[in-house]
Amino acid sequence: MPQDLEALVDGIRSGDRRALARAITLIESSRPADDAAAQRLLQELNADIGGAQRIGISGMPGVGKSTFIDAFGSFLLKQGHRVAVLAVDPSSTVSGGSILGDKTRMATLARDDRAYIRPSPSAQTLGGVSRRTREAMLLCEAAGFDIVLVETVGVGQSETVVSQMVDLFLVLVLPGAGDELQGIKKGILELADLIAVNKADGDRLPAAREAAAQLSSALRITRSDEAWRPRAVLTSAMTGDGLEDLWELIQEHRAAAERDGRLAERRRQQRLRWMWSAIEERLMQRFRGDLAVAAALPALERAVLDGEVTPTAAAAQLLERVGDGATAID
Repeated sequence: MPQDLEALVDGIRSGDRRALARAITLIESSRPADDAAAQRLLQELNADIGGAQRIGISGMPGVGKSTFIDAFGSFLLKQGHRVAVLAVDPSSTVSGGSILGDKTRMATLARDDRAYIRPSPSAQTLGGVSRRTREAMLLCEAAGFDIVLVETVGVGQSETVVSQMVDLFLVLVLPGAGDELQGIKKGILELADLIAVNKADGDRLPAAREAAAQLSSALRITRSDEAWRPRAVLTSAMTGDGLEDLWELIQEHRAAAERDGRLAERRRQQRLRWMWSAIEERLMQRFRGDLAVAAALPALERAVLDGEVTPTAAAAQLLERVGDGATAID
């Protein structure tokens, strides 16, 4: 193993935050040379991962995800945990840039050495999850963080991507935001392990209680045949009310999942999905990097735009140019 990579492994195992930051930068790199080093790094740390609780947190913009995570993460620190936050910022569809301002929106956590916040651009990835979020999550575990929170952009039913890489999927909703059940897609109800009605304080408390009751009823109907019964709880990042109750439910969920083997099976299936996701990504990279494809692509794209060639016919022509192996992608 190269000396610089060995030093990075040792630094992560000792909890060195700068080493962790460098490692995540390495796995997020799009350079082919860095990809090989990143995979070697993950393999070296494979025995050090798997011990953390992985919690996905989603919700539409304006629900207060970052403020909630700041309050909830601070609560967890007081319980003796070390908390890593992987906060995915939305990337502009025009410039490709992102705000990356989560450390300013999570001021309390950002000041605590027991917490680590890593903002990453989503780069328009499905589900609002950075391309390397899975790997970053494992690096945080290897660095000794026993709770990893993944904050997503909150872009609709594509939260499926997040729910398939965590142990528990928490959805935040607002009280009094109109017809609560109509505002929450059925697909998200089917994914959520818990729903937190956030900003349940002051004048909004009655509306929050009503929303929680409606959501709990809906969950009983849509998820009645499952071993774990998802439910809705009230939380307030402003006052801290409900955070302890929420944490108790998260612990109850984990204990039940460990008891009946669901947690182990969930992680087994996640590893398999991760493998296929990596295969699809690498095949697409090879496809786009193929010289024959690159030569034919501009003309075929123009033909598709002008309606001269159907999209499926153009795709077939491009796939034929990379040989029978690439054709199997179909």
